[in-house]
Amino acid sequence: MSAEKHGLGRGLTNYGDMDFSLYLRRANAASMGYSGEILGKPIIGIADTGSGYNNCHRNTPELIEAVKRGVLATGGLPIVFPTISLGETFLSPTSMMYRNLMSMDTEEMIRAQPMDAAVLIGGCDKTLPAQLMGAANANIPVISLITGAQLTGHSEGERLGACTDCRRFWAKFRAGEIDRAGIDRIEERLVTTTGTCAVMGTASTMACITETLGMALPGTAAIPAVHADRLRAAETSGSQAVKLAIAAEGSRLIPRHIITPESIENALRVLLAIGGSTNAIVHLTAIAGRVGIPVPLDQLNA
Repeated sequence: MSAEKHGLGRGLTNYGDMDFSLYLRRANAASMGYSGEILGKPIIGIADTGSGYNNCHRNTPELIEAVKRGVLATGGLPIVFPTISLGETFLSPTSMMYRNLMSMDTEEMIRAQPMDAAVLIGGCDKTLPAQLMGAANANIPVISLITGAQLTGHSEGERLGACTDCRRFWAKFRAGEIDRAGIDRIEERLVTTTGTCAVMGTASTMACITETLGMALPGTAAIPAVHADRLRAAETSGSQAVKLAIAAEGSRLIPRHIITPESIENALRVLLAIGGSTNAIVHLTAIAGRVGIPVPLDQLNA
């Protein structure tokens, strides 16, 4: 028996006998109910960023099941693993303080655990950049699966978009233009579905940039979180991850082949075209820095 370099054979713990390491790993996997046959299939890791402290990721369990479906249908073995979840409004003093921590968590879990490709589920503001930073140096294919934007709410005939309208109505309340009963109604109707804020804030901006960079499948950035197409995108992401995992070693697409000076420049142009969040500059700089690419900020003045 020889230690394989794919599936469970990746990144074996060194006990001095690599064949023993693989044997021990397979024995422990068997305790979770896996058959020997399925353990021989390409392993697709699925990063679970669901949390009771992150409303933007409330649809994560559904997305995981859809990714699994795509992986299994294409001949792979899906294995879910948790990482830190960053819920923007639930973190003190600020979610930005934990972005790098999440990127390290993501990077090390991809590196430390045996998988042939990974699907990273995320959407909330600092989550997507953290995952892209963490995946940048991965030596396996990685696909970003975006949780999607929430639907807008409605109150008294007005369409409500979280982030923008939360501040607008709070200002009216502070000015005495809305009473306590009125602001309580707004509070109940401002965020009515799962998903990221329904405005061109950091979450929506980074979703567009992630697709522009080539790290998410084409056409998947702007699908609403509650739409059936979001689940179909998840299934397709799982299927594509298997195809990337089994590609010949020399033709396997890994993040550093995708995050290039050209794709970074393209992302900057898209950022300007959509009038996206200025936070994207901070995040793009960090993502590019992980693969040693200087960000062409002069393009912003072009």
